[in-house]
Amino acid sequence: MSLLAQIVFGYGLATTGVQVLSVALAARKCRRPRRPLAAAKDAPPVTIVQPLCGVEAFSEATLEAAFALDYPDYELIFCLAHADDPAAALARRAMEQRPERPARLLFGDERPSANPKLNNVVKGWKAARHAWIIIADSNVLMPRDYIQRLMSGWREGAGIVCAPPIGAAPQTLAAEIECAFLNTYEARWQYAAEACGVGFAQGKSMLWRRDVLEAGGGIERLGDEIAEDAAATKLVRRAGLRPHLAAGPFDQPLGQRSWADVWGRQARWARLRRATFPLFFAPEILTSGALAIAAAAVGAGAFGFDPIRVTAAIALTWYGSEAALAFLAGWRMTPSTLFACLLRDLCLPWLWLQAWMFDDFEWRGHAMSTADEGAPETR
Repeated sequence: MSLLAQIVFGYGLATTGVQVLSVALAARKCRRPRRPLAAAKDAPPVTIVQPLCGVEAFSEATLEAAFALDYPDYELIFCLAHADDPAAALARRAMEQRPERPARLLFGDERPSANPKLNNVVKGWKAARHAWIIIADSNVLMPRDYIQRLMSGWREGAGIVCAPPIGAAPQTLAAEIECAFLNTYEARWQYAAEACGVGFAQGKSMLWRRDVLEAGGGIERLGDEIAEDAAATKLVRRAGLRPHLAAGPFDQPLGQRSWADVWGRQARWARLRRATFPLFFAPEILTSGALAIAAAAVGAGAFGFDPIRVTAAIALTWYGSEAALAFLAGWRMTPSTLFACLLRDLCLPWLWLQAWMFDDFEWRGHAMSTADEGAPETR
């Protein structure tokens, strides 16, 4: 029996064990509340700042949801870089249909950082009337208790409460693969990390208390890193506080997605993780189920095990645990989702490799680079 075979087989078993452990750690907080959370009688007023840029398939639905929250006192601030952005017309229409909800539309293209999304948000943050501020991406489909669920995650020692996106309503195989990335991979690992006391902010939904961010130098400090959620994580930790995640993340409807869309987004996120948290990113090469299954199958014969049975057992354990998590959390899980999980895991080693090789990427038409962190964007 060769030492190499032992190492390869051990790798397959060990990474499968870590996979199951991550599911167990994440399962408790991934569950959505059984019933909508009611707002407290003394619920503080909240400002939701939402950057807009272009129109997507579900933009109208996500805007309508933002106006229909079951919360007694909140205002909406929509931020756009340019007045001729097509999203402006959608926002105006939503504001006209819900005149009882305080809402404003702000325009401006100031560029205090290399991050165009943050640049768009800064004016909204400064215009916010309330001490509690949520920065929410425009493609989040907010449930009616959206604010309550974020607020329920705030506890002693918290510096920010976030929620990762959960892919929903895929209409293509590529979108199904994106669900596999977002749900039982990225969201799972974020919740598992928080359960181990190593929480990270997530930029899709971020609940701040204004004084926390101002004490850290103000919203412009989120431009210290190329990704605002990485900057938020480091700012909060420097203050001796912790990032936390809301119980039960929120849907992001996907609809039509092309493979180029999905690869470009995942490649960009991988490069950002490598640039901002390289020591945490490096072990991601070990998180591919495809590699674990292949390793166990290759090494099984050296121990006298049937490679076919070992392959089936590892695959069933790996993807069965993900299916169980999706079931418990109420996320999408179909036979096509399981197939998408395998395709995702075949992509992971290549995504990991390209993240170390390249710095440049594009976000909504903006050419960016991980080498630009902390530098203001130039025209």
